[in-house]
Amino acid sequence: MTKEEARGSEFVVVWEFRVRAGKGQEFEKIYGPDGVWAEFFRRGKGYIQTELIRDLKTPRRYLTIDVWTSREVYLRFKRKNRIEYQAIDERCGALREDEVKIGEFQGVAA
Repeated sequence: MTKEEARGSEFVVVWEFRVRAGKGQEFEKIYGPDGVWAEFFRRGKGYIQTELIRDLKTPRRYLTIDVWTSREVYLRFKRKNRIEYQAIDERCGALREDEVKIGEFQGVAA
């Protein structure tokens, strides 16, 4: 499979976060590509990467982009690690004002 073909089959989950005032730096450490979530996901077969981006006009608004090889491996990982997933999410709750799942997306080959 070529890199382009692999790119077309990737599964992506996008979340939007509104971060509490004064918590941006801590949020970035935890939700960034080397943060707690990415470390947790790396244990899952089929995990590729996490990206964290910040809105330039609304600096407390962030998006996370989690990339997996397929939706099936992502859902399997979440089911298998449900308790730890919930525990991390609860620990991080104090950093967020709001969290919304934007959606699930499929990569498109060029």
